[in-house]
Amino acid sequence: MAKEFFTGSATGRSSDEVSLADIVFESWDSFDSNKDGDVDENNNENDDSSSEKSKAFWEEKDQLLKGILCRTSSCEKKVREATKEVVREMDNSEMVCSCRRQVVAKSCRNCMLKELCDRLLNLGYNCAICKSKWRSSSEIISGEHSYLEVREDLSKRKSEVKVVIEMSFRGEFEMACGNEEYKELIKRLPEVFVGKAERLRALVKIMCSAAKRCMKEKKMHIGPWRKHKYMEAKWFGTCERSTMEPLLLMNSATRQPKYKASMLTFDLLLDNIQGLHCTTVEVV
Repeated sequence: MAKEFFTGSATGRSSDEVSLADIVFESWDSFDSNKDGDVDENNNENDDSSSEKSKAFWEEKDQLLKGILCRTSSCEKKVREATKEVVREMDNSEMVCSCRRQVVAKSCRNCMLKELCDRLLNLGYNCAICKSKWRSSSEIISGEHSYLEVREDLSKRKSEVKVVIEMSFRGEFEMACGNEEYKELIKRLPEVFVGKAERLRALVKIMCSAAKRCMKEKKMHIGPWRKHKYMEAKWFGTCERSTMEPLLLMNSATRQPKYKASMLTFDLLLDNIQGLHCTTVEVV
């Protein structure tokens, strides 16, 4: 796929040598969060205190993020493995963009969501495309977002588990102006997130807190689209849940374009079809 993904240090190979499925679902290496550095003796006590608080903050967020990402449930694991296999198959397939946009199908988010949803449905998963929308308020600006959701009934607990699939999870939090500590947190995030809603909510809270702290340390204003309530609205706001038509796969034969004609020339097209007769209508 044309989209680039972070490979990390687990494989030791370039992004060109790693398939999409291997990249987006790879495990995270252990990370040494202790970055020792001598404090400048010329700094005053306030600077020392501020530096220590900053270091403690980023270490805490790093540990929290690692703890959440390393946990999983049997339900999440099952959906994650199925999603991984489907993404691998999609990576090796030729697809046609079904939304008629002038883009490659694999770079079209709508088409990717449709195809992934359809294939998971064929595997027996209760999967649907969720589209959330929210209006502007005094706290957040308006927006909309699409993602996938798999629901599974647990008969023993008599409850329903919701597993969210976000195709571009890391990209939702990336900032070009982020500091080094924030970028290290970004590297921990998977490109494709597959997990329970509760786990997603915890990750969103951590990353939004980190983004706010990052902008504060850089003395920059944080955009309203990066605030916690806005990010939460993407996956936890009011949404419409629906399945959609699957993406068409390309055959060996070239796909024929559909004819487009106005009513003024429609009779001429019909004359070209053998065995079909029509009455010419005068256009006034």
